[in-house]
Amino acid sequence: MIGPNTELHGCRMSVTEQPCYTLISTPDSDYPPPDQLRKELEIGDIKAKIDALKKAIYIILNGEKIPGILMAVVKFVLPLQDHNVKKLLLIFWEIIPKTSADGKLLHEMILVCDAYRRDLQHPNEFIRGSTLRFLCKLKEPEILEPLMPSIRSCLEHRHSYVRRNAVLAIYTIYRNFDFLIPDGPELIANFLEREQDMSCKRNAFMMLIHADQDRALSYLTSCIDQVHSFGDILQLVIVELIYKVCHANPSERSRFIRCIYSLLNATSPAVRYEAAGTLVTLSSAPSAIKAAASCYIEIILKESDNNVKLIVLDRLIALKEQPNQERVLQELVMDILRVLATPDLEVRKKTLSLILDLVSSRNIEDIVLVLKKEVTKTHNTTEHEDTGKYRQLLVRTLHSCCIKFPDISATVIPVLTEFLSDTNELAAADVLVFVREAIQKFETLRPLIIEKLLEAFFSIKSVKVHRAAIWILGEYATSTEDIRSVMSKIRQSLGEIPIVDDEIRKAAGEQPDGESPATQGNVTSNPTAPNARLVTADGTYATQSIFSTAATTTKKEERPPLRKYLMEGDFFIGASMATTLTKLALRFVQQISNTQIQNQFCAEAMLVITAILHLGRSGLPQKPISNDDAARLGLCLKVLSERSPILVEVFTDACRRSISLMLAAKAEEEAAAQKNLEKNNRSVQADDLVSFKQLLSRNELGGLEDVFESSLSQALVGSAQRTGLDLSVSKLNKVTQLTGFSDPVYAEAYVNVNQYDIVLDVLIVNQTADTLQNCTLELATLGDLKLVEKPSAIILAPHDFANIKASVKVASTENGIIFGNIVYDVTGSTSDRNVVVLNDIHIDIMDYIMPASCTDAEFRQMWADFEWENKVTVNTNINDLNLYLQHLLKSTNMKCLTPEKALAGDCGFMAANLYARSVFGEDALANLSLEKPFGKSDAPVTGHIRIRAKSQGMALSLGDKINTIQKASVKHVVA
Repeated sequence: MIGPNTELHGCRMSVTEQPCYTLISTPDSDYPPPDQLRKELEIGDIKAKIDALKKAIYIILNGEKIPGILMAVVKFVLPLQDHNVKKLLLIFWEIIPKTSADGKLLHEMILVCDAYRRDLQHPNEFIRGSTLRFLCKLKEPEILEPLMPSIRSCLEHRHSYVRRNAVLAIYTIYRNFDFLIPDGPELIANFLEREQDMSCKRNAFMMLIHADQDRALSYLTSCIDQVHSFGDILQLVIVELIYKVCHANPSERSRFIRCIYSLLNATSPAVRYEAAGTLVTLSSAPSAIKAAASCYIEIILKESDNNVKLIVLDRLIALKEQPNQERVLQELVMDILRVLATPDLEVRKKTLSLILDLVSSRNIEDIVLVLKKEVTKTHNTTEHEDTGKYRQLLVRTLHSCCIKFPDISATVIPVLTEFLSDTNELAAADVLVFVREAIQKFETLRPLIIEKLLEAFFSIKSVKVHRAAIWILGEYATSTEDIRSVMSKIRQSLGEIPIVDDEIRKAAGEQPDGESPATQGNVTSNPTAPNARLVTADGTYATQSIFSTAATTTKKEERPPLRKYLMEGDFFIGASMATTLTKLALRFVQQISNTQIQNQFCAEAMLVITAILHLGRSGLPQKPISNDDAARLGLCLKVLSERSPILVEVFTDACRRSISLMLAAKAEEEAAAQKNLEKNNRSVQADDLVSFKQLLSRNELGGLEDVFESSLSQALVGSAQRTGLDLSVSKLNKVTQLTGFSDPVYAEAYVNVNQYDIVLDVLIVNQTADTLQNCTLELATLGDLKLVEKPSAIILAPHDFANIKASVKVASTENGIIFGNIVYDVTGSTSDRNVVVLNDIHIDIMDYIMPASCTDAEFRQMWADFEWENKVTVNTNINDLNLYLQHLLKSTNMKCLTPEKALAGDCGFMAANLYARSVFGEDALANLSLEKPFGKSDAPVTGHIRIRAKSQGMALSLGDKINTIQKASVKHVVA
């Protein structure tokens, strides 16, 4: 007996779905001959008959014919009561041809129809239900007509499984052959009134929505007060009906708006989600928006699936972008901040982005308070893989908040400067980026920032962070006290000067001058040596712990932070220190009138610089000093010794102007990007055409179609074809011709690329005078593509046409190919099946790549981490550097990270960084190095493009794309 949880064939489905019978595997061996199959079906045991029936199904699915197999199955397999046999028979009846060559129903199907009727009256309810689901696939009214009384009687069955599948069968039959059951809507309406099971009521209500909407509305009106007590599956259908009705007739909104409000408190998250979305579309009142947003936030907080959280967050972001609704969401910003408790980094990132858009003068203090607590939590909790990245996001959010509202910067800076000692270099670097911008823009905060930087100076662990901190201190320490404090910190961080002599003494085991022995009365000269023993004054051995000895040894070997960097061979920070000391000395000289004190400070700065230069050339560090760093140190010594007015102006004033220009350019770039984003998100443009209802007509699907717009589009397409204009913005550009015009079957496909799948809408035209039986579109894929569903076979009348849809799943960003053929039988022909080979459909990687932005630090980090690189040689006929760059950006969907001002001007060289991100979260980096031959204005651009990606397929596909588009002529380039 089949159990109540048994899935006979296919998954559970809604009333609008059809059962899907698919066989996953294919036979490993060759097809057996038809006589052998018929013999196994006739004299074999049940196991042999099941195996033979499976083989027959495989053969038929692959387009082969088995003469006489239908009668053998009817005679020897159909009478069996084994449930595995019945499952296989349902698949067999679906795929077997049921008509003869002239289109008439086969005589054997009369016997099969009688078997259907017996199964519809079977005492096992699940055999009844599976048979009813199977009947939804039949397209022959001659078979269905004698079964109608049995199908109707199943509506009265005691088991809900039979009743809900009976409703499903009645709906599909009414939709396809309404003459078989003309009273279908009335029958189902009466059934709905007396039915108690929620799944049966859901199927019945869904049928009324599509077949007779007035009856559905009458039922909903009669029980609208009990909607909150219905099951979630029925509530979802009710929400769908209200949405359709209110959009078609806006006057009905007041009638059903209260019902939608009540569904916001339903127990099912899916119902609440759909109800909130419907409420937003029905009403733009602040109370409705607030209720829907609160419902979304509650779903995010209670659902554990991160995908659900991201989807609902997208709805909140879309809600924020609607006019006059941002203010409502600003009142709920503290509730949205609760989403930060989710550990998933992507959810946190999207939440912080939404919060940043909702910041206002009314809620900025509360938001900053919560963000400061989150930053503190990341410091106190155990270090996780994403903890550093989350801390970096918090720092950037606080940075943006402080730039928008400078008044709260004084409370944020002390918290953020504590993270300069963070082990995550990127988070500490972001703190310094914020400090750099704040100290430049907010002059009143400079004393506070310098004080906090000096406090955190010794705790910094990264050389890059230390270098940036030294630069900030040297640039903005202007008072005499601050200059002396910075000099003191640098001296302490370098240790004893001169460095070389001090390191030699320590290597020899000597104590620095002025240091007394650690322990008096010790016999040993080096008490911290590993094997040293301490001896007291009376000659006895002192008690000694291995822990104290190890601690003493470690403490002795530790170097001050700046000296440690220099001993490791990083002299770039030495050059930065020299520049900082030069700036400090020159400002000190300008403020102090005493010549002796001026000379003392300059001499101290020159002593430090010469000590660094001497160390770099001494051979003690792990790496020697580079020529560039040595030249910078020598330049600083020369500036301090000569103090020429030009160089003094460069070091004291020009550097400050440069940072001001850089920050101003960055602000302009962000403002331009925000302006473009707002322009693209604007729902209605000032010059958009006005849509008139009088010009709307019903299309074949029952929807409204703008006749004027469609006529105008056709006129524009015709004009474009005559004038040869680019139709890349038109859907016609995505139509691929699959066969030739002289083939018996013509086919073309419209390729619709979605985020994670590709939908092929294939038009098939019968160009012959014959009826084509079992016309099947067979597709296969090459690359990281997977065919989701196999298109079903169709029948094409002479000179008829049909549309077939096929879905292809995409798993990663790389080029792919879809290929296949069309097979069909000609009515009345006894020959083998006919085959028309299709042209290949090439899936372009550009459909999945979108321009994106990242910071310079993130770009360098990804460039170092990615292991796949593809170097492409520039080979083009374009003779302008900027023109080639624009052509490359347009063709590859990448964004140029290098500022436009850095690329401005006319010279023979260009270097730029490009970045893009795929819909699957994959990053693509490119470094462009171009050169134009000197003195040859007509010579083409030369150079190389280096591509780096995390996956090999993306790097190779992007390189192939660049090679393909390089030869484009200048007329196709957007200047």
